[in-house]
Amino acid sequence: PALSPCCVGIHPLDYEPHLPACGPKLTNSPTVIVMVGLPARGKTYISKKLTRYLNWIGVPTKVFNVGEYRREAVKQYSSYNFFRPDNEEAMKVRKQCALAALRDVKSYLAKEGGQIAVFDATNTTRERRHMILHFAKENDFKAFFIESVCDDPTVVASNIMEVKISSPDYKDCNSAEAMDDFMKRISCYEASYQPLDPDKCDRDLSLIKVIDVGRRFLVNRVQDHIQSRIVYYLMNIHVQPRTIYLCRHGENEHNLQGRIGGDSGLSSRGKKFASALSKFVEEQNLKDLRVWTSQLKSTIQTAEALRLPYEQWKALNEIDAGVCEELTYEEIRDTYPEEYALREQDKYYYRYPTGESYQDLVQRLEPVIMELERQENVLVICHQAVLRCLLAYFLDKSAEEMPYLKCPLHTVLKLTPVAYGCRVESIYLNVESVSTHRERSEDAKKGPNPLMRRNSVTPLASPEPTKKPRINSFEEHVASTSAALPSCLPPEVPTQLPGQVSGSGRDSGPPVQPLEGQSILWIPREVTLASRSRPRAAPSIPESRLVPLPHLSGSAASGC
Repeated sequence: PALSPCCVGIHPLDYEPHLPACGPKLTNSPTVIVMVGLPARGKTYISKKLTRYLNWIGVPTKVFNVGEYRREAVKQYSSYNFFRPDNEEAMKVRKQCALAALRDVKSYLAKEGGQIAVFDATNTTRERRHMILHFAKENDFKAFFIESVCDDPTVVASNIMEVKISSPDYKDCNSAEAMDDFMKRISCYEASYQPLDPDKCDRDLSLIKVIDVGRRFLVNRVQDHIQSRIVYYLMNIHVQPRTIYLCRHGENEHNLQGRIGGDSGLSSRGKKFASALSKFVEEQNLKDLRVWTSQLKSTIQTAEALRLPYEQWKALNEIDAGVCEELTYEEIRDTYPEEYALREQDKYYYRYPTGESYQDLVQRLEPVIMELERQENVLVICHQAVLRCLLAYFLDKSAEEMPYLKCPLHTVLKLTPVAYGCRVESIYLNVESVSTHRERSEDAKKGPNPLMRRNSVTPLASPEPTKKPRINSFEEHVASTSAALPSCLPPEVPTQLPGQVSGSGRDSGPPVQPLEGQSILWIPREVTLASRSRPRAAPSIPESRLVPLPHLSGSAASGC
């Protein structure tokens, strides 16, 4: 029989009929990730690490840990007896905590713009999992189950000692008492544990079983792109002790001149840093250290001084500044004042004309993150924007914080993964350098710019609404899409390149002159979105290549 709204923690007044129990019909429906497994099997570790990854790639994700709801409801934990299956009063409290968490899951996915909610609890019985599955179907959410299975007593004991004994539940206990109580708590769950069974009872569920901390995997009925990315990520992470070292290249000639991008060699101080880095690496005495660089001179020259094998990654190249390559910020401000102001307003999403944004850079660096998760000891020698993106992943920094993370030259960041995060040690190698860090300006803190560029070529346009209904009729979809098209171009502005005959690729006719009150944006025809070549200087612009754009008042600002 179908469960009533109250069974899944929804007030009857809030209940509305939904799609039948066949599940959501939208490809991009929100997803509830349901963790499954006995205590001390790494469920919370997986939940937090997966959430950090999904947020980093731009998928709004949040963890809902039922244990935290329980600690809020029961202020004082007594002993493992609270988790005994015959403790009816405690069972009611635990179920109410799960329902409260599901209510918050619904609010996050349906009202707050979330895309994925991770329901972090043991969920060891089919009855509990059926309740969650019904909740997901009633609200048109997809459900994806992640079960962590581990029978190695050494791994379980290590997890308890590293994480559980420092839990608020055991703040007044010594280590031996905490270990004994937690092992008895596990026994309470083992009595009623029903593992996922994709061959029989759970053959229709979308799930992955992570067996013995990633030694084996069992995957069943992956439904969509995001689930496949989750599976791919889980198959790459490991929990072995290791250290990751991140640093920028030594100071280069463009750093001294205040120019961005390009491919210049090391300065004299940059070469001193390379020597100091070599000495530092020797002192660490790391076994099988891997060294990765970009394909640009400054990182390669820095790595050469180490006298170690190194790998070049194109993905580690600095952010492509497009038409602004090798310019100073002052030259950008004078030559492209609107671009300067737009980047100042939203540095993460801003894309240089024919170049990249920080958002693009994150997508480019995803394979690097996957390989970093697979490796043991690694030294990555890269560039400022690249280092910010990598650091934001490991430190769980938001897109807003990422472009302003401080990553000084001639400093090594030593990252050591710990239970639910990463410990960072900043090591300055005592070689002077210029500072390339730019603080966020006051203008940027006032809020988003009312204007934005829709991609790296087309003109500026009003931004689309940040929140849209999840289900639109066809007419609503067409209307909302049309409304999002550029609205700041006057009808006099041509819809083709200057001098170009409609349907023809050849130039003919006089160049279009700018209308009164309009600005000029040039678009190099040779540079396409697919090209990632790094221009050495801004080319001269013939008049026939100038495209008139409407004047944008008040878009210039200071700082970048």
